[in-house]
Amino acid sequence: MANRPTRTRGLTLQHQQQQSRARWTTHLTKMLVNLMVDQVHKGNRKNHNFGKKAWKYMCDEFHKRTGLKWDKEQLKNRGAVLRRIYVTVTSLLDRSDFSWDESTGAIVASDEVWAEYVREHPDAETLKSSGCPIYKELCTIFSEPPTNGKHDHPAEHEGGDPNSRPPEQEVSSSDSEEANDAVDDQETIQPSTPSTTGIRKRGRKGIDDAIAGAILEMAAASKLRTAATQQHNARYTIANCIAELDKTQGVDEQVYFAALDLFNKPIAREVFLSLKGEKRLIWLLRKCTSDPVL
Repeated sequence: MANRPTRTRGLTLQHQQQQSRARWTTHLTKMLVNLMVDQVHKGNRKNHNFGKKAWKYMCDEFHKRTGLKWDKEQLKNRGAVLRRIYVTVTSLLDRSDFSWDESTGAIVASDEVWAEYVREHPDAETLKSSGCPIYKELCTIFSEPPTNGKHDHPAEHEGGDPNSRPPEQEVSSSDSEEANDAVDDQETIQPSTPSTTGIRKRGRKGIDDAIAGAILEMAAASKLRTAATQQHNARYTIANCIAELDKTQGVDEQVYFAALDLFNKPIAREVFLSLKGEKRLIWLLRKCTSDPVL
């Protein structure tokens, strides 16, 4: 009985930390996605973004369903993550050698195609293993023009440069949301006057400057990530693996050629080159004799 107040305080603290940190689980993410889709169906997405009223409704409803009183910014941050996932998956599916299985959510391609893509885009490793089960909903939320749930992925991306649309979506999001908020304010407060219009124009210029700065930061980060990826790939190449394989004693012909197939996988190459001495051969024998294709 004496421990009950301490335990209660611990649970309360844990709940407060969960609320402040906004730890998103698959279940919570799916719940937010469903709320966003519902707002799209109700016509509450304007200029490809949600306004103040829509976000307030989603915050209140999210609180009712989960007990977590996360604010607008926390939900918007998760929405930004979902937008990036949508852009990434859409860009990937614009390639003819990838497809999306709606029944399982898997992104389907051959092992060779995935290996080549992951070498250039290491962040896509997660998509390879888990797919994107909510991609249909993301298309409803973020596709252009609005489709109110009638989006058909293959049809949406016919024609045009598929790689040019997603960045425009990403860049225009904050500007569009600013316009949405202005419309909401007009509906609830008062009509716009010449003086407030001038203020809004100056505010828009500040937004444009912020977007330009963000683009430069993204470009710099992309260059650093590309350089790091190239350095990583230069170390764990198939050629380096074969060179080390040739130096390894006790490798028979069957294991040797099975190892060549194994080296098509980036993770396998990294493991092989990271192992030392006899452990390398033991690992090879285990992988290649139990199932040569793994």
